This record gives sequence, structure tokens and C-alpha cells, in this order.
Amino acid sequence: MSNFYEERATMIAAGDLQEFVPFGRDHCKHHPNALNLQLRQLQPASELWSSDGAAGLVGSLQEVTIHEKQKESWQLRKGGSEIGEVDYDEELYVAGNMVIWSKGSKSQALAVYKAFTVDSPVQQALWCDFVISQDKSEKAYSTAEVEKCMCILQSSCVNVHSIEGKDYIASLPFQVANVWPTKYGLLFERSSSSHELPPGPPREPLPTMFSMLHPLDEITPLVCKSGSLFGSSRVQYVVDHAIKIVFLNTDPSIVMTYDTVQNLHSVWVLRRVKAEEENAVLKFSEQGGTPQNVAPSSSLTAHLRSLSKGDSPMASPFQNYSSIHSQSRSTSSPSLHSRSPSISNMAALSRAHSPALGVHSFTGVQRFSLSGHNQSPRRHSISHSPESNSNSSLLAPETEPIVPELCIDHLWTEAITNIREKNSQASKVFITSDLCGQKFLCFLVESQLQLRCVKFQESNDKTQLIFGAITNIQAKDAAPVEIDTMLVLESSGNLVLYTGVVRVGKVFIPGLPAPSLTMSNPMPRPSTPLDSVSTPMPLSKLLGSLDEVVLLSPVPELRDSSKLHDSLYNEDCTFQQLGTYIHSIRDPVRNRVTLELSNGSMVRITLPEIATSELVQTCLQAIKFILPKEIAVQVLVKWYSVHSAPGGPSYHSEWNLFVTCLMNLMGYNTDRLAWTRNFDFEGSLSPVIAPKKARPSETGSDDDWEYLLNSDYHQKVESHLLSRSLCLSPLEASQMKDEDLSQNLSLDSSTLLFPHIPAIFFVLHLVYEELKLNTLMGEGICSLVDLLVQLARDLKLEPYLDHYYRDYPALVRTTGQVCTIDQGQTGFMHHPSFFTSEPPSIYQWVSSCLKGEGTPPYPYLPGICERSRLVVLSIALYILGDESSVSDESSHYLSRITPAPQKSQAEQEENRFSFSHSTSVSSLAERLVVWMANVGFTLRDLETLPFGIALPIRDAIYHCREQPAADWPEAVCLLIGRQDLSKQACEGNLPKGKSVLSSDVPSGTETEEEDDGMNDMNQEVMSLIWSEDLRVQDVRRLLQSAHPVRVNVVQYPELSDHEFIEEKENRLLQLCQRTMALPVGRGMFTLFSYHPVPTEPLPIPKLNLTGRAPPRNTTVDLNSGNIDVPPNMTSWASFHNGVAAGLKIAPASQIDSAWIVYNKPKHAELANEYAGFLMALGLNGHLTKLATLNIHDYLTKGHEMTSIGLLLGVSAAKLGTMDMSITRLLSIHIPALLPPTSTELDVPHNVQVAAVVGIGLVYQGTAHRHTAEVLLAEIGRPPGPEMEYCTDRESYSLAAGLALGMVCLGHGSNLIGMSDLNVPEQLYQYMVGGHRRFQAGMHREKHKSPSYQIKEGDTINVDVTCPGATLALAMIYLKTNNRSIADWLRAPDTMYLLDFVKPEFLLLRTLARCLILWDDILPNSKWVDSNVPQIIRENSISLSEIELPCSEDLNLETLSQAHVYIIAGACLSLGFRFAGSENLSAFNCLHKFAKDFMTYLSAPNASVTGPYNLETCLSVVLLSLAMVMAGSGNLKVLQLCRFLHMKTGGEMNYGFHLAHHMALGILFLGGGRYSLSTSNSSIAALLCALYPHFPAHSTDNR
Repeated sequence: MSNFYEERATMIAAGDLQEFVPFGRDHCKHHPNALNLQLRQLQPASELWSSDGAAGLVGSLQEVTIHEKQKESWQLRKGGSEIGEVDYDEELYVAGNMVIWSKGSKSQALAVYKAFTVDSPVQQALWCDFVISQDKSEKAYSTAEVEKCMCILQSSCVNVHSIEGKDYIASLPFQVANVWPTKYGLLFERSSSSHELPPGPPREPLPTMFSMLHPLDEITPLVCKSGSLFGSSRVQYVVDHAIKIVFLNTDPSIVMTYDTVQNLHSVWVLRRVKAEEENAVLKFSEQGGTPQNVAPSSSLTAHLRSLSKGDSPMASPFQNYSSIHSQSRSTSSPSLHSRSPSISNMAALSRAHSPALGVHSFTGVQRFSLSGHNQSPRRHSISHSPESNSNSSLLAPETEPIVPELCIDHLWTEAITNIREKNSQASKVFITSDLCGQKFLCFLVESQLQLRCVKFQESNDKTQLIFGAITNIQAKDAAPVEIDTMLVLESSGNLVLYTGVVRVGKVFIPGLPAPSLTMSNPMPRPSTPLDSVSTPMPLSKLLGSLDEVVLLSPVPELRDSSKLHDSLYNEDCTFQQLGTYIHSIRDPVRNRVTLELSNGSMVRITLPEIATSELVQTCLQAIKFILPKEIAVQVLVKWYSVHSAPGGPSYHSEWNLFVTCLMNLMGYNTDRLAWTRNFDFEGSLSPVIAPKKARPSETGSDDDWEYLLNSDYHQKVESHLLSRSLCLSPLEASQMKDEDLSQNLSLDSSTLLFPHIPAIFFVLHLVYEELKLNTLMGEGICSLVDLLVQLARDLKLEPYLDHYYRDYPALVRTTGQVCTIDQGQTGFMHHPSFFTSEPPSIYQWVSSCLKGEGTPPYPYLPGICERSRLVVLSIALYILGDESSVSDESSHYLSRITPAPQKSQAEQEENRFSFSHSTSVSSLAERLVVWMANVGFTLRDLETLPFGIALPIRDAIYHCREQPAADWPEAVCLLIGRQDLSKQACEGNLPKGKSVLSSDVPSGTETEEEDDGMNDMNQEVMSLIWSEDLRVQDVRRLLQSAHPVRVNVVQYPELSDHEFIEEKENRLLQLCQRTMALPVGRGMFTLFSYHPVPTEPLPIPKLNLTGRAPPRNTTVDLNSGNIDVPPNMTSWASFHNGVAAGLKIAPASQIDSAWIVYNKPKHAELANEYAGFLMALGLNGHLTKLATLNIHDYLTKGHEMTSIGLLLGVSAAKLGTMDMSITRLLSIHIPALLPPTSTELDVPHNVQVAAVVGIGLVYQGTAHRHTAEVLLAEIGRPPGPEMEYCTDRESYSLAAGLALGMVCLGHGSNLIGMSDLNVPEQLYQYMVGGHRRFQAGMHREKHKSPSYQIKEGDTINVDVTCPGATLALAMIYLKTNNRSIADWLRAPDTMYLLDFVKPEFLLLRTLARCLILWDDILPNSKWVDSNVPQIIRENSISLSEIELPCSEDLNLETLSQAHVYIIAGACLSLGFRFAGSENLSAFNCLHKFAKDFMTYLSAPNASVTGPYNLETCLSVVLLSLAMVMAGSGNLKVLQLCRFLHMKTGGEMNYGFHLAHHMALGILFLGGGRYSLSTSNSSIAALLCALYPHFPAHSTDNR
């Protein structure tokens, strides 16, 4: 096999041959070109005909000349992207006035990224990164932000376009020959023109090189610090015209120049100017270092700035300055006040300002009137001062000098040889590194067909570069390839691959014949009969049209024709096809390079990577790391030529190839070793070599059978259960020819790697341990074990063999071939110091750490075994708790393995992982997570770590996830799975988005200022929750009450106009019932969405009760007096509007007493809204901040609504606290709580009701005896003497019942100290009626005299007391599952008893019963129906039937009403039970009942049940649905709400609208950020809020 290698190793196959055409060339043809003539027309004539008309005319004609063949150029670079490791090319193509920047990868065609068209021909285009940093020190460059730009050089200015979209135009004060991108900015070379010396007295020469650090900065001359070549080092400007830059590199930042006089190349380091150099240069020019310097000190500055005056360059004494302007930094001196406003003031502006500000008029003028090179002397209209001729600036000695920014410092000059040709300037320079990372600076001297390579390296202290000796390689062209090699085109036409200066092999390009493999005859035999081949004419035919130009041109260029002749008739070089030989190499990007062929076409080829499989790459890195450099290069060259031979291996056989290559180099004979002999190289034989193998016989041979028996497939079948059960005897492969096994194989000790076997074995073992930490590399480990076992056997390392056997018992056979190593030879083997007899094992290390045993440091290879290092350090930090483990430079948990000579690389590794202390870290977990993120560890890496090893890391992540710090960088947030935090960090300060609804609002003048109260909703959150549709906008449309409603009434012919107006107003009155109900829903929707500004009052949206009638959009108003409008109709609606506005305030807001008072309205009509606002503040908990003084102030005003809002608000804020001051406040308003002798206060009834509820809130859940006793009596309070307590008695009784329920909330039968009150019995009596008991206690006298208004007798008025008592029972026994109480509440099951109960009370009873039997509630319709008594179920009519069954003793109306109310009660209890749970079965069940009620409403005999009752039940079911789906914004519920919103006629009164919009509000509670709770307190609040007897109109308080 080895000989077969030698053959293959001669050539390297290049892949991926593609024809290459620069993308821009094609795109240019279709790109809309700059229309020059149009620009001409746009300009005023005066500017077109400048001071001397002729030149201007010539200029304009010059641009209209016929297009000659455009000069084109292009460059390619590697495209970088943050997103992924996508490997693509970027191309910058220049032709004429256009620059085209395109991108594209192997998988994706090139596409235009940007195209630029400028006004004058482009001289050069390039990429450059500018640093945006105020601090100009060298250190700032490593950290500062970079602006990536593309620069276009025209004859008079540079256009700079940044990727972010800024563009700058910087004018040039001279003609530029060349521009170079540097690490710091741009570097310009001034072109030297023939009339260099100015007339007049000789002056100091002008600099030839300038730098510009940012497009907004000045262009400054370059300083040069020459070394000891000229004696002592001196600092001066670069003024020598003989020095030309041939190469500039950014990292390391070096410049290579060529001296055309001495014909020498030099290398300089480019860096910032130091202060002392700056001073030296500026002083030097002032003292006039040389006798000729007669000029004033600041002449240089003056030259550079002469044009700020606005003069033409030709008018100045220095003809070669064709500047447009340059900046001045000082305008303090009086003589300079006339200077024009150039861009200089821009330099002072912040870099962040828009660059366009600086483009003053002069660029506008100049840009269009640049005719060619600005030859004509013309004035611009910028300067106004009469003395502004060019000399005045020269005579101003105060001008500040231009401070230089960059300096070139001499490093190396090539040795002077005797025979220096004149033109030996390098035509191509590049930096390449060999496979071991040694760097070479290579420059191609084309005239001598030589590539000179200089080795250089950084000094130990990293401050300077040290250059070595020159190596010459004969070459016609060369290019670096990023896989640490370079391609060299020899003069013979062969492409050869080198790494550094070591030759790897020729490159074989399929499709292009390799010159050396062709016909033997030395002369090309053209196919056309030619008389003589030596005449130049046929030659030009033979070369094709492209090079005719070259041959016929009278001036020999660099690649001159004589050279072409030489190479053509070179003996070595012969051709199959005439004219296709490789002419040059260009555009290397990564491992791709373009070959220019002599017939003008171009081909792009890809050189193969060093290795494609991760396993081979890792092993190669480890071997390279441990071997001395010279040997390492040889090994890698050998491997590369084997691996990349034509027809190279596929991914799988790459490992087999690697093992064979490595073992051959170690001295094994792989043909004789059993396990390597059967390696299968899957068709890796190249077409070139294949014919030499014997043709296989048709019949086959015994070997084929042997091969089958040895195959994996055969072994699998033999071990299969089936073969055993069929008793198939295993077939033994005939033992490999016995002589193989019997004779001992021995190692050849003369091979390259023989001395290094132990070192290689040890590093491969460490790679093996590293791969164990990657669960994706299982296959690779198995392959690696085979190699390690063989080496361990031969090195007689029993502990290692044992270690592998324990890991992979199936793979490691106990016996195997041993290759003996002669005892005499073992002396040659170099056992490195780090070699240990016990195998290092990462698992062992971790487990002993966990047990707390002492452990030796774990060996690791820097840069290769990074996972091992990470695991070791994270365990040391997290489990041993050693904080210094990650911050120390050298950890004592790891021993770094280093081959003796390499020191610098190891240090480099250290610096990469220094721990940054910028973040605040409190615990070990945080420290670990932040450190891992700094090292670059991601979640993906975590997933591939074995689970047990990853456990401590996962634990730390788990701890950090819950309490992240605010200042962690994005990487850490990603690692702990809190991307939300990094999102907030970058978007935290964004302004709020515009409201989603803005599109719906008509653009009338009124609507602009109007606020619908929903503008402060967090649109971002809602659009994330409901991203698919616009339901939120729909809800806003339904809930807004600030715009007039549409009153659509058709005017029938018989209607008079006056009747029509009345008709419209009646319709509006109906619609207003709905409008007045909207604020309650809106308050829920906008809950806690607003943080008020302390300096502004809370905006309360208007409650708009007007309408607009189409088609003429006339206003309809209720106040016209045409119809009767109920008095005080809007008072409660305004109150709710105020509550809705107040509820927007988030509980976390900063609010104080002053702000609450500050909101008090000026107008009396807004008092109701303010009252609601106070109540809302109480519900938010903000009202506790209101000073007691202000509370009393409000209460003494005697405004009923304000008192109600304030009392309820204060009580809600002090929920369950039994606060004494509040109790006193409430007691004043409840006569029953005042002592019997107290003065009777005239307290409005509604305020009394509010106070009673307030008592319930303040004493919630306390079971306070006195309060409970009073409230119990108040439920059944009889009407008093005079007119007391006669109106709205129901509301007072209900309030007392609810309050009693809240006081004893959930206490059930353990009401301590109240047994003598018989609370449940008393409530039962209130519920079912009976004789009034004798009033005990102190209130006897009050109730002696009966009322004059109501005759009530001795019995309890159940209609008044029942609802309060029922709900009190429900709340006292809430969730107690007390069956005896629940049975009291069961619906009556005989017709006789049913007639005694109002049907709507059955709803309350069912609800109460179900709340007591909380755990029995089931979310299905069967359970709902089970609440209906049998008699109703059997006799109730189904509403869809037409015929009514007749029966004397059954009252059908009662039965059907009872039926629907019981079902509604059960549904409501279902809503309470599953509130906020989004329980699917509960939703489906309730949705079914809602649909049923909808159909009942339209059924023919709905009149039996009564539409009012059905509407009530439907509203109750809808509320239950909304409670279950609270905050979810469910679409089906929204559709129901929307349907009911549209129903405004008939039975639909204020109460039903209230219920429907409350349902809508609950459904979108707080914009989807909140839901409902089912705690006792919450259920009590919900019972009060959703009390299922809805008001009939907006002033109904019963």
C-alpha cells in the first residue's frame, strides 16, 4: 500500500472548477447609468461657463465623448456575517463612474448589495473600517466601535458610504495616485506631477503621503521615523517621491514601500504618532531644518489650506494641489476672519451628527463642474473678502499647523545586492503562514520571475516584529490560500502548492491539462498549417484576441510581451490545447482562487481543506501542537498530499486514510497489520492511477469470499438471535494466512515520527478524553480507540489498555497483533516529561472532586482540549467553591502541556480567557455562568456535554435564571435562557409605539385631540399575545365612548320632519343606554396600564352622548327638548367613567395626596367623574395616601357621589384591616352603628348603602361579633316612621347581606362567640319568610312606631330580604361543602312551593348552593342539568316547540322561568369555580348554554318565559364564560360580546349592556396581562361586582 501512496502523493487535486466572470461586469450593462446630460441642464449657465469659457466647454464636451472600452477592475474579500459561519465572497467591481458591491456564496448566487454611481470616473474603490472614538490613543483601537465603510476615490474627492447608511464626501487637496485602507483610516499617496517645484524661491518639499482617520477629519501628512540606516533615527514628513507604497496590511499594521531610486523594498510599521515625534516634526518645520527653507514656518499648513479660501488650485503657487478645501481648526486670528465656512466646523461637531450637515455649497458647485482634472483656474462663490487671494494665507504666520496623526517606523530593508535591475518593484505582496503558523511576507518581483519570502515573527514582548532571512522561489505569480498555504505559478506554467517555503506538490486541475503530463515533443503543433511558428504574428493568433493588445503595445508593460515569448517557448512547457495556459492568479478568498487563462477566460478553483472530519482535524491539531515545528510541517505536508490526491477520499474513509498515513510515518507496515489492511478507501483511487491496477477477473476469486466473511455485515448476522435459533453453525473465516500472524511485525525506527510515538500517543489520549465530553462524537471515539489500543499494546502500557477496555469492552479485544519494538531502538524514543504511567481520565478527576479527595492537576492541550479545561475549571469553581480558579492566570487544577520551544502561544491562550470583572457577581452560580459566557460557552455546547458532567452547570444556570442581575451582557442572558432580559436591555428605552387604533380614527379635526382612554395600553405586549389578528383593535372600537354614535333612522314618507327628529332622538336614547355602559368594560380592559406623570392631571376620556345621522352627518343631541330624557341619567355613567380612568393607574405608580387633590375638577358637572376616580384610587390601594384632612373636606361638601366613591374607596384600600379611624368614618353614615341617643343625621340613602358595604370590606373575614350582629339585623330592617327607609329598601338589605357575608367570609359553622345570634337560622328565615322576631338589643325604641307608607305587618318581606340573606349564606359557608345548609338552598320540587319563590331568586339560591358545595361543581352540561328539580325537568316546555301542552294544575310560565334561572345560576357558579383557569371543558359547556339561550331568544314561544328573563340568563352565562376565559381574549366569546353589542333595541336595557361589556372587559382584563383568582376574597368581590340582577336603567339603585 505504501508504494501506492508514493504515487498518489505527487499531485493535489483542486475541486469545484467554475468559470469566473466578475458579477459587476454583467450588472453594469443593465444598471441605469448616471445621466450626465441631465446634470448639465440642471446647472445654471454661469457655472457652466466658468471664468474662461473655453475650458468649461472642453470640460462639458469631454464628458460626452464616445465611450471607449471601459477600464474595469475588481477585488474580492471574505464576507463576514454575525448570524452564522456562512462562507461567502464579496466583490467590489469598478468600471467608469460605477461601483458595484455584490455578495454571494457557493450555495447562493451573487446578488447586488449596493451599487453606486458617481459624477466623475472612479479611480479606485475599496473597503475601509473607520474607528469612531474621541480618544485617539493606541489602546482605544482594540475596543472602540468601528464604522464599516466603502470608499470611492474620484479625481477630486473621496465618497465614503458606511453600512449604516451614512455618507460623507471628503475633498482632496491634491491629486491622489493611490489610496490604501489601514487599521486607522485611509492613507493617500500624492501623485507627483511634472511641474513639482513651485516657481520662485525654493521651498521645503511637500509631503507625499497623507492620512485621514475619519471622513470628517482633516487630511494630515504622514511622519516617517527612519531607522539606523541613515545614522541616528530622525523624524520627518515623508517627502521623497521615489518611495512608493506597494503593500499595506492591517493586522499586523505594516507598510511595504519600494524605493525607485535605490531599487530596494522596505517594511515599516504603521502606528499613531507619539507626542515627542509630533513636536519634533512641527519644530523641525518651524526652525527650517535645512538652509533652503526660507518660507515662513507654517508654509506646509498654508499649502494644504490655501484652498479654504475658495481659490482654484492652479492659481496657487503650488500647481499640483487641486484641492477643494481643507479644514482649519483656528479662526481666532483677525486676519483669517474672511475664511469661508468650510467643513472645518464639522470636525468640532460630534461624530454622531448627520454627515450631510457638512456638505456646504462648495461641494454642490464643485461636484457638477469638475471637468476632468479641474485644469481651469476659476473662482468659487464661497469667499467674499477682497484680499482672499492665495498668498494672503501664506503670509499669516499665526495659522495653526496641521498636526500629523500617523507615523511609519522603519523595520526592515532587503539586503543590497550588486545586480539590481532598474524595475524590480514588487507587483504583488501578501502575508502567508505555513501549516505551523509561522508567518512569511512574500513579494513577487515579476521582472525576475522571483517570489521572495521573508519569515517574520512577533518579539516575546509583542511590541515589534523580527524579520528573518529571504528565501527565493522561482515564480511567475503567486497567491495566498487561507488553509496556511500559497499557490505558486511557476514560469513553466505549473501550479504548485507551498506551505511557507516547503513545497507540497503540484496542483491538478481537472479540465485543465497539467503541463508536465502531456506530449513529449517540445514544440506546439498548431492545427492550422503555419509557415513558421517563430514569427510574432501567428503567435498572436495562437494566443487569442485578449493578448493582442499586449503584443502590439509599443510600451512594454510589467507583464511585457518579451516575457510572454520566453514562457511560451520554454522547453519545459508544452500544451495540448493551444493557448490555454495559466497566465496569472488573482482574488484569493479563503481556499478559493481565480486563475486567469491566456485566452482571456477566468476559472475559479477551490483547494481542498486540510481535513473535513472534525475527528481528523482535532487529531492533526494535537499532533501539530506537540511536535517540533520542522517535523510538524513535514507530517502535515505528507498528510495533505495523501489526503488531497486526485479523486480524494470521502468523509468516512478520511479517518482510515489518516490512520494509515500516521502509522506509516511512525514506522508501521500497515499492509501487514490486520486491522488496517481491510480499510476500505471507497473509490479513492484516482483516474490517473486506476489503470495501473490489474483488471479484476470476471469469475471472482477466493479473496472475495474471505472479504465477505470478514465484513461487519456477516458478523452482525451471525450474532443475530435468528441465526442461533436456526442452529446455524458460525462460519470461521480461514485464519488470515498463518505466516502473517506467526511472524512478528516490527517497527521501522528510521521513520520521521518514530522517536515521537509516546508524545503522539499521549496527546491522542487527551483528545480521546476530550471527545468523551461531546456526546455527538461517539462514532469518532470508537475509531480513535482502535488506534490508541494498538499504540498502547506496542508501548506495553497496561494501565492504558485497561482503561480503554473498561470504556469500550466490546471494541477492545484482549489479544491482538503486537508489533515489537527492538529494545535497542527504544532509546531513540523520546518520552516527554508530561507522560504519565497512569492514564489521565476526566471522569475520574470529576468523581474524585465530588468525593472531596485531593486530585493532581489535569493535563490539557491549550486550544484543543477546551472542553476538558472548561469542565475542570467549572467544577473547581462550583463544587470546590474556589473562586480564584477562573480568575487566576495559571490554575493549579490544570497542567498545561507544552512542547519546550513554544512559549508565546501558550501565553496567548491565557489572555483569551481572562475573567472580566465588569459585571456584578454575588454567588458562585452567577460567577460560573458569567465566566462561561465570557469564554464563549453556549446552550448548544451544554446540550452536547454528557448529562452527569453538565449537571453542576445546569444547576448554576437554574439558580441564576430566577434572579438575574440587571447588568449582565446578552451572552449570559442567552445562556440562562432569559432572552427576554437581553431584549429589554436593548429595547428598554424605546418610545411607546403609536396606538394601533390610529388607523381607524377618521382624520376629522375633532378626533385629533380626543382621547378614547385606551392609548396607554402596551401595544407591544398585546401584539405579541394576539399576533394573528386585530382583535385588540376591535375591542377598542367596541369600548370607546368618546366619539359620537351613528344614528341610522330611515325617514318614511308619512313621517313629518318633526316626528323624524323625535324618532332620531329616541333612537339615540336607546344607543346612549349602551354608551353609558361602556366605561365599566373599558376600566377592566385598561386595568393598570398607565403610570401617571405627577405634573399632569389624569386624562379622563369624555363620555360622548351625542350622535351623528347619515347621510349628512348632522349632529343629534338629547338636550334639544324634543323628547323626555330621565333626570340625572348620566350621573352614574360619569361615575363609572371616572372609575375606569382611575383604574388605569398601575399600583406601582408614584402618587401622593397632593396629586389626588390636584386632579379635582374645576367644573361642577365633572364632580361625578372625580368621585369615581377616588373610588378607583381606593381599589388600586392609592387612596391610603390621601390625608385625613382632605377626606373630611370631601365628605363635608355633602356631594352624594363623592361621598359614595370616597367611602367605598377608603374601605377597599383598608380591606380586612379593622382600621378604627375608617370604622368611625363609616359609622357616622350608618344610623344602626350610632349610639341610640345620638343626633339623627340626614344621610342620603345611597351613601348609607355604600357605608354598609364599606363596613363589610374593612372587616372582611374577621367575624367581628358586633358588626355581624348589627348587619344581621339591618338585612331585615323594617321601614321606619315618617318616610324613612321606604325607597330602594332592597339595595340596603342586599348591601347588609353582602357585608355580613364578607365579615364572616368562609367561616362556616365555626363562628366563634356568635352561637347565640343563630346567624344561619336567622338568614334562612329572611330567605323563606315567616314571623319577624322580637328585636333584641339597643335599637328597640327605634322600631316601635310603624311606617306611614308601607303596611308590612309582622311577617318578613321576603322580596326585600331574600337576595341579601341568600348571598350572605353563600359567603359564610363558601367552599365548606356543608350539605345541611346547602339543602336549605335546593330549588323547591313541587309546583305549590315553586309558586312561593320569585324565579330570579332561584338563580341566587342555585348559585349559593353550588358555591357552598364548591368541590362538587363539574364542568359539564350533565352537572348543570342536575341542579334542576325533577318536576321542572319533566314538565318544562322545550322552547322550540310550537304547541303548548295544556295542564290545569301546572303553571307553565313559572316552570319555564324557574328552569332558565336555575340553569343560569348553575352556569354562574361554574364561572366562579373555574374563574381565570381557561378550563376547556368548562368553556365548551358554557358556550353550549350561551348558544342555547341565543336560540331560545329567537324561538317562537319565547314569550312564555319572557324575553327579559332570557336576556338576563344569557347575560349571566356570558359573564360566566368571560370569567372562565378571563384575560385570554378568546375569539368565540369576543364574537358573542360583539353580537350582543350590536343589539340595541327591544328588551336591551342599560343593565344588559352593562353585563355584556363587563364580560368583554373581563375577557381582555388589563390588555391580556391579568386574570381572575378564586380565593375567598376574590369570590366575595366578584359576587358584589357581578350580582346577577342587572339595573333596568342608569339611575336604578334598587
